[in-house]
Order: sequence, then structure tokens, then C-alpha cells
Amino acid sequence: MTEFFGHIIDGAEVKSASGATFTSIDPYTGQQWAEIALGDAADAARAVAAARRAFDEGPWPRMGYGARGRILNRLADLIEAHADELGMADTRDMGKPISQSRGNDVPRAAANFRFFADHARLATADALPMDTGHHAYTRFEPAGVVAAIAPWNFPLMLETWKVAPALAWGNTVVLKPAEDTPVSATILGRLAIEAGMPPGVLNVVHGYGPDSVGQALTEDPDVDRITFTGESGTGRAIARAAAGNLTPVSLELGGKGANVVFADADLDTAVEWSIKAIFTNTGQVCLAGSRLYVQRDIYDEFVGRFTTAAQAMVVGDPKQEATQIGPLASEEHYRKVRGYIESIETEGGTIVTGGLGEGWGVLPTIVTGLGQQARCSREEIFGPVAVVMPFDTEADAIRLANDTRYGLNAMLFTENVHRAHRVSAKLRAGTVWVNCFFIRDLRAPFGGVGDSGIGREGGNFSREFFTEPKAVVMQIQAG
Repeated sequence: MTEFFGHIIDGAEVKSASGATFTSIDPYTGQQWAEIALGDAADAARAVAAARRAFDEGPWPRMGYGARGRILNRLADLIEAHADELGMADTRDMGKPISQSRGNDVPRAAANFRFFADHARLATADALPMDTGHHAYTRFEPAGVVAAIAPWNFPLMLETWKVAPALAWGNTVVLKPAEDTPVSATILGRLAIEAGMPPGVLNVVHGYGPDSVGQALTEDPDVDRITFTGESGTGRAIARAAAGNLTPVSLELGGKGANVVFADADLDTAVEWSIKAIFTNTGQVCLAGSRLYVQRDIYDEFVGRFTTAAQAMVVGDPKQEATQIGPLASEEHYRKVRGYIESIETEGGTIVTGGLGEGWGVLPTIVTGLGQQARCSREEIFGPVAVVMPFDTEADAIRLANDTRYGLNAMLFTENVHRAHRVSAKLRAGTVWVNCFFIRDLRAPFGGVGDSGIGREGGNFSREFFTEPKAVVMQIQAG
């Protein structure tokens, strides 16, 4: 019997007003495994109304950082206690290997709540003494109701990346998970109730985007902030909808990350991290290092080592601990990635290893021979496909890396500290990793430029977005 997962609205798990449901499909088996409440604009309105009441009348914005932090830390404890359930939910929803969903995403979800609970409590504001008999200081007050729209590739981890800072700063939230990966969001909502979160503070509504829950949330005048992670075209649609109410948005969108390997790099390090950068989560990572530029002096050796490492990866059932590459998240997405793979030879490329697998599977794929203008070199594939191209000089590497409409992240591998700083400064990207990948400090800004988004989140950058900074100016009477 398939389990039912409902909306979380006003502190209770509920069905859709219409009674409609949809199913979640396990991408490895192709079988239905869960039944989900299918929301619409009416359900979105119910959730926003609950969040509005909780913000305007409830205790959450008024209880202080310490009291909110204790609830958020209890929620983090519960996330860790339910690691198996939450990890398996994301694995069955999208095919993510269980070693990644349970071993990486769940701990990072708990860490998001712990970090932002502490950050909100410990963050300092500006005191601005004036020499005119006045004193100015700043206050950071919660913005109100936050609509958080999450993607399907890191469901739990990216949901909590949005929800945790919003809640820590005293906002209330309506979370819309991706329709392909709904289950962990309902479990998160259940755990929030168990942790003691007041009704209406965290709401979860399932549904689709256009003409459904997503569109309703972005157009609702009672929503004070919109945070979205997903595809660039959807980000544009959200920005247009939000503009009607002048609602501030934070958009973390697509990527086509450049990974630059210089001849003086430690090749063992470069290969190890480059494998992680493109094949983690079966390549379904907006930060993926999908454009791999290797200095010509070491090109052949690097491609050989990189190919050997890719061929050694374990492909199979994502519920098995040893599996490193699972299926793609949905049939629709598999068809998209397959289209890119089928275009490689027609554009003059060579598949060194990989290609299509069984079911909705794509093997770790390495491509050479393509030019900078090929589709696979320019467009976000969002699958386990690395395009490897040679370069000659440092200037060539910077030019090639920046030749993209995206700008979410980049990587470079070198043992020359001067080059590391020099090239990092010239790469047009929101994050640059040197001799590593996907290492995060939650205090640092996270976001992109160009088609990779608008705004930054993390640490004080999240505070700026999820609050309304206020200046207070006082006159000081002379003694």
C-alpha cells in the first residue's frame, strides 16, 4: 500500500481542498511508491493565509532569537534521528544514491538549521555614533511571509537552505517542493510540528508551477519574499510575476561551471575532485563542472586518468550503499539528456566513455572533440556528461571559462598560489573553488551572475534578504 503525503497547513497535515492527488514514481523501478496531495491556487491561498496570521498575530516573530533557536535545534535533532526515512524519501523520489542522500544531504539539512539559529542569535548590527548630538543604529526585522520554491535535485538540503534562515530571522514560510520530489518536504513539515513550531509558521503545499501552486505563490500580494532555486527560464517567469507586487526575489538558477586544470596541478587531486564535480548526484547539480578545460601539456594524461576513474564508478540501484550513479530523476529529464548525447557525434564530438544506460540511466560520460560553440559545451545538460577541451595559456583558460551566459561557479586546479589568486579574481562566477569542489562555509555569499541568478544568500546575505533593515536615529540631550 502506498503511503499518503499531504500538505502541511496551519500546523496540520491536510488533503487538498479538491481532494486531488498525484503519484511519485521511483525512477529506478518506474513504479509508483507514494501518493501526494495535489494542490492548486486555493491550497496556496490557505497556506499563505495561515502564514500571514502566524506572522501578524502569532508568537514566532516575537519570541526572540534564543527561543526560536531552541525549536530550530530540536528540528535539527529530529532530522538527524529520521535520517534513514528522509534519505530514502529523496532516493525513491529522484534516484539519488542513498550514500549521498542520507550521508550528505540529511546532515547538511540539519546543519542549515543549527547554523542559522546560531547566526541569527549571534549576528551583530551597526551602531553609528554621530557628532551632531545624535546616535544611529540598525535593526533587522523579519520581512513577513516567505514563499520558498525548491528544486528536485537536492530536495531536503535546498529546502532547508531556504527555510532555515527565513525562520531563524522570524519570518513564516510557505514551502513548495518540486513536484518530482515532494515526500521529504512533508516529512520535514511533520517534524517541525513535533519540534514545537507554532501553527502556520512552516507550511508545505504540493503542486505544479504554471497555473498552479507555484504561480499562485509568486503572484500573491501577501507574500513578502520569494526565494527560488531552479531553471533559468522559470526564474525569469517568477521575476515577472513578483514584479507585479514589487516582491523582492532571490533566484539561484542554472549553471555551466568551468573546471580549469593547469599543467602544474596535482593530477591525483584534480582527477578526484573533477569526478565529484561532474558525476555527483548523477550530474544533476547546478554547480557541476561540466566544461572541463585542461592545459595542453597534460591533456592526454589527464583524460586517461579521468576516463579510468569514471569507468570505475558503480552504476545501479540507488538504494544500495555502494552505488555512485543512479538513474536520472524522471523520464522527461532522461529524454532531455538523451537528446544531448545523441547530438554529440553530429557536432563532431567523440564519446570517450559512457553514453546511455538502462532505463532512465546515463553512464558517466566523457566527451572530447567538441568546440566551444557546440550545444553540449554551452547549454546546461544537467546530467553526467563532461565535455573536455584543451587550452594553452592562462589567458586562454580565463577567456574560455568566461565565455558563457552562466556564472554560478567555477573551479581551478593549480599548485601556483599566485595563479590561484590571479585567476580566481578574473573568473566571472559567484563561487570559485581552488583545488576542491562543493566545500561550503554558510557565512559566505552563495549565488550567481548572468543567467545563473539574482542575489546572494548565506550568513549576513540571508539576513539582508529575509529581513527589513531599519535605521533608528535618536537625539541625545546635552547633559
